[in-house]
Amino acid sequence: MTENQHSTKKLGMMFTLVGWILGFLLLALFFTEVLDSRNNPNRSVATSSTANFQQVILQRNPHGHYVFDGEINHKRVTFLVDTGATTTAIPAQLGNYLDVQPGPAFKVRTANGVATAYATRLAQMKLGDIEFSDVEASLNPGMNGKEILLGMNILRNLELIQRSDQLIIRQYY
Repeated sequence: MTENQHSTKKLGMMFTLVGWILGFLLLALFFTEVLDSRNNPNRSVATSSTANFQQVILQRNPHGHYVFDGEINHKRVTFLVDTGATTTAIPAQLGNYLDVQPGPAFKVRTANGVATAYATRLAQMKLGDIEFSDVEASLNPGMNGKEILLGMNILRNLELIQRSDQLIIRQYY
């Protein structure tokens, strides 16, 4: 085998290896996207309007939750509808991303027991085209992940209608 054939063979093996690695990475990205879209079937929330109200319709995910994308302070976030949360609860690690500052500490009762959270205010929040301003919220260091619990401080201002695997959220004018 000549030197030229040997380097060509090495080069071919390197390209094959790189091809397999890229193939596995693309498969991993594809399956991550499939799993993410199953967990959050409401990545693009459309708002419909009538003379009396505007509404968004959410699909339930396979775990029985209503997860959807919205905005806080003009930044995209993922919400989880949580009728058991008194106020909208934000994982503390998202505070910088959302440009919110922790305020006074207070105790909260969670499914895992009593924890410390920090009061904060959100300049802007959007659920589809339904918009709120100067929203009371909390930064919670004990929350993991990136989902924001949409609490009763917002939900009490809306009408919630659950039908089959859909949740209709209405805001009346």
